[in-house]
Amino acid sequence: MRFLLSFLLISISAFAQQEKDSLLIIKADTIIDAKIAADETKKQDFFTDNDLKVIDSLLVDHKFSSPLIDTLEYVIDDKDIIGNTTKALTTDLLKQRLSNLNDNTPFDLAYNPALEKVINSYLLYRRKYYPALMAKAKYYFPMFEQYLDQYDIPLEMKYLSIVESALRPKARSGVGASGLWQFMYGTGKQFDLKVSSYVDERYDPVKATIAACKYLSQLYSIFGDWDLALAAYNSGPGNVSKAIKRSGGFKNYWNIRPYLPRETAGYVPAFYATMYIFEHSKDHNIYSELPEFFEFQTDTVRVKRTISFDQISETINVDEEVLTFLNPSYKLDIIPFIKGRNYALRLPSSKIIDFLDKEKEIYTLADEDDAKREKPLPKYFEMDKRIRYKVKSGDYLGKIANKFGVRVSSIKRWNRLKNSNLKIGQRLYIYPKRLR
Repeated sequence: MRFLLSFLLISISAFAQQEKDSLLIIKADTIIDAKIAADETKKQDFFTDNDLKVIDSLLVDHKFSSPLIDTLEYVIDDKDIIGNTTKALTTDLLKQRLSNLNDNTPFDLAYNPALEKVINSYLLYRRKYYPALMAKAKYYFPMFEQYLDQYDIPLEMKYLSIVESALRPKARSGVGASGLWQFMYGTGKQFDLKVSSYVDERYDPVKATIAACKYLSQLYSIFGDWDLALAAYNSGPGNVSKAIKRSGGFKNYWNIRPYLPRETAGYVPAFYATMYIFEHSKDHNIYSELPEFFEFQTDTVRVKRTISFDQISETINVDEEVLTFLNPSYKLDIIPFIKGRNYALRLPSSKIIDFLDKEKEIYTLADEDDAKREKPLPKYFEMDKRIRYKVKSGDYLGKIANKFGVRVSSIKRWNRLKNSNLKIGQRLYIYPKRLR
């Protein structure tokens, strides 16, 4: 198909003045409206090479590997995949089950010897992790399915979150991809996931799920194929389009797999294997642990002042570990009160009445703690999109990177710098993570 890539560029603005509530907001600089429109009357197979570079540099920050389950990577490396001489089930039975799944999903789950190896490897070497994953799934999957259905995305896409994060809401990869859906900082900002000194919405299960749905919908609009959308979620649409070109025009995942980045080559089979194991868990005598919570057993309440998890825990007798699990987006275990932002606390439903009954007591305790505090709480500030920084005398990339809490390599990538040389007065675009 022929695609038209349009970018909405909004004029650059500097730092906003500090608001009365002490929240320093960095206003939007450039908003990338990566709407990909298909021209159905004139079809062309691929993006131009320039389009591919633009999409990947502005829309996607690459995630080079999935995060860990403790010390175990979820996506199995090729060297760790067992041969088909060791099997958890016969090839004929696997073919039958995959055929049944294939008939009932929009994914290409036809039998493939390479996929058989991955499924057997998961069943034989990763089996012990599934009961805990299934318990977490009972909490998260109903919410995932609600939004997947809302965005007209196959409900089976919920299994992607297992491959991405092993359903750990605070998961963070070595390259900075964060949360259940593993958004990089820049990519998350493109889908309106805000990051401030107190809150990182990439860790918010609901907001991150909505962002993932938007991103997956966008990728499907590009490729018209959910398997390729999966591959693009991991490596970027540019890499997938280039793999299609290099394969000679094939648009089947298994045909373009040799031309994808190594990490993505194992990513989609991991998704297929996860779907198979969850759908046939009982056939392999794999059963869920008892979940600590179900999603419907929790509720939210808006806070009226800044309060901490320990103050809540002390007053209404709820474990801080529970608060952290239910409220993973609060980076400092503190819920800030900022006018117009309506930050909420999620609690077990049984504790909502306790909170409302003792709300004034919690706020009084917070006032007392503030009065005793030797140092004020950290300054509130929110980073929204990117800023434009003017290079000053004495600046160098390492110094600038440290100032904004980012990597030198990120600054070079955002500004397409070939080396580390800077000139006084030069303008740099930066997605800051902190201010100093």
